[in-house]
Formats: sequence, C-alpha cells, structure tokens
Amino acid sequence: MDGAHHFSQSYAEARRKFLGAAEAADVDAHSHVHPLLGPEGETLAIDVVRDGAADAASLLIISSGCHGVEGYCGSGVQVALLNDPAWLKATREAGIAVLYVHALNPYGFAWLRRTTQENVDLNRNFADFSQPLPANPAYDELAHLLVPEHWPPPAAAEAQLQRLVAEMGPQRAQEAVSGGQYSHPQGLFYGGVNPCWSHIAWRHVLRDHGRRCRRLGWIDLHTGLGAQGVGERIFAGRDEPAALERARAWWGDGITSIYDGSSSSARLTGLIWMSAYEECPQAEFTAIALEYGTLPLDGMIGALRADQWLDNHPEAEPAQAVKIKQAVRDAFYIDSDEWKQRVLEQAFDAAHAALRGLGRS
Repeated sequence: MDGAHHFSQSYAEARRKFLGAAEAADVDAHSHVHPLLGPEGETLAIDVVRDGAADAASLLIISSGCHGVEGYCGSGVQVALLNDPAWLKATREAGIAVLYVHALNPYGFAWLRRTTQENVDLNRNFADFSQPLPANPAYDELAHLLVPEHWPPPAAAEAQLQRLVAEMGPQRAQEAVSGGQYSHPQGLFYGGVNPCWSHIAWRHVLRDHGRRCRRLGWIDLHTGLGAQGVGERIFAGRDEPAALERARAWWGDGITSIYDGSSSSARLTGLIWMSAYEECPQAEFTAIALEYGTLPLDGMIGALRADQWLDNHPEAEPAQAVKIKQAVRDAFYIDSDEWKQRVLEQAFDAAHAALRGLGRS
C-alpha cells in the first residue's frame, strides 16, 4: 500500500480530495456548511458520504477532524478507503453501510486549531447542559500558568507550573489539564456552556443516518497521544463490560480504556461518543477512537498552550503566529511518508475488523 498521496497540505486540499474520492466511488456527498470561512475564503463544511442502503441493518461510521487539526490524518484515511476497490467491494458485498464523516470540526481543521470557532473542545462538549457542569478544581489551580499573559512564559511561572504538576503526579496532572473544564473559556480543553455548531450538526448526521440500523460501529480518527505512528485503539462508549468485551472481540485484546487507566488518554468528560446512545437508542453500539501517536505529551501540550495564548492575543507578531501554528500542525500531523503509511496500514486493519465484527453481530 503506497498511500501518502491521499493526505493533504491544507483543509481545502483535503476537502477536494475527499469529495473527489466520493465521486469516483459513485457515492453522493451531503454537506453541512459552516457559518464561517477558511483562511483563504474557502467554504468550510462537515461533508457526509454514505455508501450503502438507507435501511441497512449494520452501519459503520468512520469520522475525522473532531479535533480540527487532527483531520489531516483522518482525512487521509478516509480518502484512501474511498479510493480502495477491495474495501468498497468488501463493504458492498457484506451489505454493511459505511458513513464517512469528513471534518467534524472544519473550522479547527482549516485554521490549524484543535478547537472549534467557539474555542470549544468538541470531545468535551457533550455534557448535560441542563445540569450543573462538572467542576475541575485542579485545572483551576493551573489555569493562569498553563495559558499565561505572555508567551513564551516567564521562567519563574514555568518553574511554578512544573512544581504544581510534580506535586499532582503524572496521571492526576494529565487528567486535570486534559480531562475537560467548563470555567475558563479562554483556556485549554474547554467544554463550553452549550452545544457548539459542530455538536448540533453532528446530531443531525446521526438522526439522518443512524436511526434505522440495528448495529452501529464507529471508528473515530484522532492523533496526538502515544508512541509516534502507533494507533492506539481506545474503547469509545459507556463504562459497560459487555460493550468493552464486544469491542475487544472486534478489534483485539489490545483495546485500551479510559475507565481502567489502560489508555494513554485521561478519563474525559462530555464525550462525543455518548451522542450515539442518545440519538440511536435502537442500535447495539460498538466503537473505538483510533489515536495515532505524534510527539511526546509535553511537546503536544506545549503546542496547545502556545496556540491558546495566540488565540487570546490576536495582536501577536505575525512571525510568532506562523511559528506557533506550524508547531500545532507538527504536534498532530507527522508529515512523513513513513508515518502516513503506518497510519493507513493500521486504519485499514481496524476498518476490516469492524466489518467482520458487524457481520458477526
């Protein structure tokens, strides 16, 4: 498999390749157009392609770009699948519908941000907003140091941050920073106070496509955590032993979980995967996040801290802004043929495993 050419150097290129691949595969695309434009004035959209019958008993969702800039990786996977005759033949012969959802957060993808235009982490935005939102006092303690007034941060402030992180310990510190917070709208991993645009659009996609199937599988493509080029298969769903057992039957015993501490991800709040239970209650739901490693955790968090500072300070010098944006892209997309090849090999393996799992269910 020589698939590096399926990946792109911009959101606009990725969207063109995705829509072109859908046309070549003879499947229609439906677009949920975003209210804002991209950096070159281009249209932003969540593009949805369904290959398979509207009333198929089994549906597999393959989604990209929940975290904006991570869409560089996920888009490449989707384009490669749509361009692969063997994959298309296998899905069609199995009678399993596949829903490709390109760029869940098109704004972040285009503007090299992990967050939406509301500065919301989409995968922390599925909280119950009718109830008091989860508190994160440990993040509150770190907030002013994580995203300081000046960048680079003063040495004394960095030393104070490192001391506090060391006192918390690695696991508690990671959960404090990345688990989700709802009190600092100009901070990191902010979950928002109401559903953001991408959240609402995604629920429409689920209602349009997920309410007639009896079995629903989902591979949500992510980057950032873990060893470089390794695709960690993280269980995505409620903390239910039967669902985890089913996921491991599909994708192998190496499935990790945020609930038992085996994942490189901290335990999170407001997860997008919970929407499947709410919008498609009739379906047996089995899902993973396929998370490809890029940089060590400190490097990834450092890039996000700088980017959040930049978003809070649009008056920053252009040269500094360019440097920060390049660091964000590098933290979530390794632009090498070797990394892309490893991404595709593991994604195709996971996709075919999902087909087999849905066929057995």
